[in-house]
Amino acid sequence: MNDQANSVDERFATAPASLASWSRHDTTWMLGLFGTAIGAGTLFLPINAGIGGFWPLLILAVLAFPMTFYAHRGLTRFVLSGREGADITEVVEEHFGKTAGALITLLYFFAVFPILLIYSVALTNTVGSFLEHQLHVQPPPRALLALLLIVGLLAVVRCGEKAIVKAMSLMVYPFIVALLFLAVFLIPHWTGGILTTATTLPEPSALLHTLWLAIPVMVFSFNHSPIISAFALDQKRQYGEYAEQRSSQILGRAHGLMVVMVLFFVFSCVLTLSPAQLAEAKAQNLSILSYLANHFSNPTIAFVAPLIAFVAIAKSFLGHYIGASEGLKGLVVKAGQRPAPKTLDRLTAAFMLVVCWLVATWNPSILGMIETLGGPIIAALLFLMPMYAVRRVPAMRRYAGKASNIFVTLVGLVAISALLYSLLH
Repeated sequence: MNDQANSVDERFATAPASLASWSRHDTTWMLGLFGTAIGAGTLFLPINAGIGGFWPLLILAVLAFPMTFYAHRGLTRFVLSGREGADITEVVEEHFGKTAGALITLLYFFAVFPILLIYSVALTNTVGSFLEHQLHVQPPPRALLALLLIVGLLAVVRCGEKAIVKAMSLMVYPFIVALLFLAVFLIPHWTGGILTTATTLPEPSALLHTLWLAIPVMVFSFNHSPIISAFALDQKRQYGEYAEQRSSQILGRAHGLMVVMVLFFVFSCVLTLSPAQLAEAKAQNLSILSYLANHFSNPTIAFVAPLIAFVAIAKSFLGHYIGASEGLKGLVVKAGQRPAPKTLDRLTAAFMLVVCWLVATWNPSILGMIETLGGPIIAALLFLMPMYAVRRVPAMRRYAGKASNIFVTLVGLVAISALLYSLLH
């Protein structure tokens, strides 16, 4: 153990100066990762995680950090193991061959793109509702509103990847403040809520069943896999051979921030509302903010809630756009087309604009099904593929033999099986 610690110390002793101190670049990425992960899903997490009672929620709270950190670190290491400048789709092809590369690229795109469509619809609904109910302004026709919102977000995208990450990191600040404000605002209203279920231990079989179905909710509430490829590439450009160490540090801090902030918000909500009220919110298909606004009839929450939702959805849209565009570009290249990079960027943006706008205008009611279909693919790519690579790829072999690998594989299998179960029932 001492030898290992000494070798780590030696590596850091010989590290470049840029690795010796934390920089603004690192903070921007830390907040960018936080921004991609903590979005609209967070606003449903108190309902989904708290509905099973106190003990399952406590276990999920303990598992939250290792579950998300180890999985995203594994995917980052996988991207870093590729040749210089290779994104996730190119690394898969490099390690597993052209056929597997094409298949994974296709899966990667269909895992991320439906979520982008979900955010397009949610954004249009949130802004339309805010204009109508809070500002008492007649919203423009849905098609026009959707177009304006998506064009506005794509204008940020056109400024480049650095601008996206910077915009997301800036949007994180008001979101953190808003989550903290709401969590603290609820403290005087704590009634014990979920603690009423703490006095009796659930049956082991019931507890396991609740955890089995709740783990995917926790996994995907903290998921930021779409931006991991861009994150890993930027760390490689910035830190070279020390990219893995710095990436792990940034991921560790980002996940620490996520877990502390989100769990404080979740526990504040579930200490205010009883399991029966959480079940009612789920039956009404409302986010926790909408339910709380109705529950308290409070004008502050009624006004602030849509603004928080807007920021949450907009920054998650930007983060998922990076992954969706990366997947689409990979599909175009693997189809044998080689347009100029600028042309490919414009074609990708045009495709995203048209499809997101059409779906947002259509306002489908099948969002849950799309998300569930994308879920197993995300779990396979985020949890299982990097762990498979640890065993099969020479460049990843140095990460073999860790207990965290077994943990990540088990969580991935649990998430996939639970999502498939939910889909079939």
